[in-house]
Amino acid sequence: MDRASGKADSTLLRVEGLKTYFFQRSGVLKAVDGVSFTVKAGEVVGLVGESGSGKSMTCLSLMRLVPRPAARIVEGEVWFDDRNLLELDESEMREYRGRRMAMIMQDPQTSLNPVFMIGDQVAEPVKLHLKERGRQAIERVLETLYAVRIPSPETRLKQYPHQFSGGMRQRVVAAMGLSTSPELLIADEPTTSLDVTIQAQFLSLIRELQREHRTSVIWVTHDLGIVAQMCDRVNVMYAGRIVESSAVRRIYKDPQHPYTQALLDSVPVIGNRRPRLYQIDGQPPDLRSIPSGCPFWPRCPSAMDICKEQYPPQTATGGDDFVHCWLAEQ
Repeated sequence: MDRASGKADSTLLRVEGLKTYFFQRSGVLKAVDGVSFTVKAGEVVGLVGESGSGKSMTCLSLMRLVPRPAARIVEGEVWFDDRNLLELDESEMREYRGRRMAMIMQDPQTSLNPVFMIGDQVAEPVKLHLKERGRQAIERVLETLYAVRIPSPETRLKQYPHQFSGGMRQRVVAAMGLSTSPELLIADEPTTSLDVTIQAQFLSLIRELQREHRTSVIWVTHDLGIVAQMCDRVNVMYAGRIVESSAVRRIYKDPQHPYTQALLDSVPVIGNRRPRLYQIDGQPPDLRSIPSGCPFWPRCPSAMDICKEQYPPQTATGGDDFVHCWLAEQ
């Protein structure tokens, strides 16, 4: 790897030591506290963990969309190809945001403006980033709506979000993200508001489009079933940090961190009868007062004295895989 640029042969995105803090009257909330990971060209990387673990804020930090002035990126590097996005001014960042990297937000109801027609909203990134106008822009919008399986897109162009079902609205949001053919797509729990049937259709659609265009994807979710279906690699987050990173098949067969194992144990298995579903004891820590040592130790059944005193170093577990756990040092 070229250390001067932070770029590897097939690496599209490299995040190193990213820290995003909220500065509040009650203290400093460490939403993202030293996150490092990579995304290769054409790879789908999952970010999983409980609510409040820092997944969404990590993605907003990559896009430089953190809610200011309360939140600030205080440290780290985000290399996209040969540019550190954190060193760009706002005008330079706009050349990446929406054009080379796009984001699908969690709730389509709040992502779409209710007073603008669907065609105008999908056309906006096309006009802004690709500088296409008139019939050329309309043709690209129609092409994108066809790609996300919107029926009769010529008619739908002049309709409003309230005239679409939840699944259709989510497809429109996906069309907005894909309309400029970005190299990196960030999907922040885009299936949360969908029922099971529509969710399966949406996942299949995104996976098909990703493979067709070789788009890199960061998929944020707390659903490990989606991870198994969508991702090539998974990063497990807890208390603003990545505690384990592994190829998706390996993490299901041989999880290295107790938190990863606990997440897997929490998933119901068809045909496996047990008196009650497994749950992780306790609550995630308050990010304004994270306990010393490993932040998971108050909930960990395998916690040792050293876990309460020192944060575990990164331990390689084969290939690009790693874990932060003192058990791996035994």
